[in-house]
This record gives sequence, C-alpha cells and structure tokens, in this order.
Amino acid sequence: MMYFAPSPIADTEPPRDCPLCPRLVGVRAALRAEYPDWWNSPVNAFGDPAAWLAIVGLAPGKHGANRTGRPFTGDYSGDLLFSTLAKYGLATGIYAGAPEDDLALTGAIIVNAVKCLPPANKPTPEEIHTCRPFLAGQMGVLPNVRVVVALGQIAHQSAVKVLGGRLPKAKFGHLAEHVMPSGVTLIDSYHCSRYNQNTGRLTTEMFEAVFARAVEIRRRPE
Repeated sequence: MMYFAPSPIADTEPPRDCPLCPRLVGVRAALRAEYPDWWNSPVNAFGDPAAWLAIVGLAPGKHGANRTGRPFTGDYSGDLLFSTLAKYGLATGIYAGAPEDDLALTGAIIVNAVKCLPPANKPTPEEIHTCRPFLAGQMGVLPNVRVVVALGQIAHQSAVKVLGGRLPKAKFGHLAEHVMPSGVTLIDSYHCSRYNQNTGRLTTEMFEAVFARAVEIRRRPE
C-alpha cells in the first residue's frame, strides 16, 4: 500500500521512518509489528496542489489514516468530511474508505498538524512543535490558498502560528474567523470526530456551515 502526495507537496513530507518524536516512533514500531500491512508511517497531504482551501487536521487516527495512508480515510470522521467536501464541489468520485477508491479533491487539500499517530489522539506540546515545520513547509508551497479550515483547537493553534498570527488575538471557536497577516482567512471548526458527532457537539449542519462560509469568502473579490 503506497500513497504519495502531489509534487511539490511531496518534497515537504517527512521520511517514512521519521525519527524526530521518540514516543511516536515507539508507537509506529509496535504497530508495524502487530499490523505489518498497515501504512504505519507519517501520513502525507492529500488533495489539489492548486487548492484555494487548505484543511488542517489534528493527526492520523489509528484505524483511519494510520492504517490506510490517506488523511481521514477509513474512519468515522472521513464520512462527514468527504461528503461535505463533495456537497460544496470540492471532491469528486466515490469515497469508499480506502486509498484505492476514485476520490479526488479539487480546490482543496488536507494537511495535518501532526503527521504521525499519537496515543489516544493526544500529541504532546513538544510533538506538535516538532512537527510544525512540516505544516509550515506545506503551506509555503500552496500559493493559491485563500482560506484555511482548522479542525479542532490543536490544528487551530498550529495554523495560526504557521500563518504568522498571534494566538491571544485569534481565539478558537466554532465558525470563528481570523484574518492572518498574509490575508488568508482562517476558519475554525470543531473536529469531525466520532465523539463530537455522537455527543452533538458537532452536527452536520454546523460542519457544513464552515465550508459554506469558506466558499463565500473565496467568491469575494481579492
């Protein structure tokens, strides 16, 4: 199973055996022994290198991207994310929960704040900081991005720092908007996790509102 992000994004990815975060390296090694057919490596970006919209996720899920090698693919959160992207003309093809399907993103790209699977979906502050240069490098080769959607508070914090903003002036909140120094607009969303959906913290309507707003911003004259 192999998945490669489109160039020049590919040049910004960490190596498959990235050694930078010892705890995450240990998780990777254990999973490679237990599930040798899984991806079990840093997860690459996925989408359109000419994207106007960048979606910043938290990190790979154990049975999702860490297994399949494609962001949000194979877990519960991907169902809502990819159906929403399709509704707003940002995805084509059929999402079948596997990188072998014919899903493609158009005008959008997905990147993560943390590239490797963290235990309990909770990276440490040091791991988030260590991985941030990869996010910065990827945002740096996406010249057409006008809107960034951050899924959850960790993604929000990394996106603000990468985009040159200041956290005290850009507080996280669902549907909160922040204009970054570069002119890019950052929109926050609660993460589309199973927990948030099942508890009602995030509904389909709330999530769709984020992308409806992104499309509205994109249509404004520059």
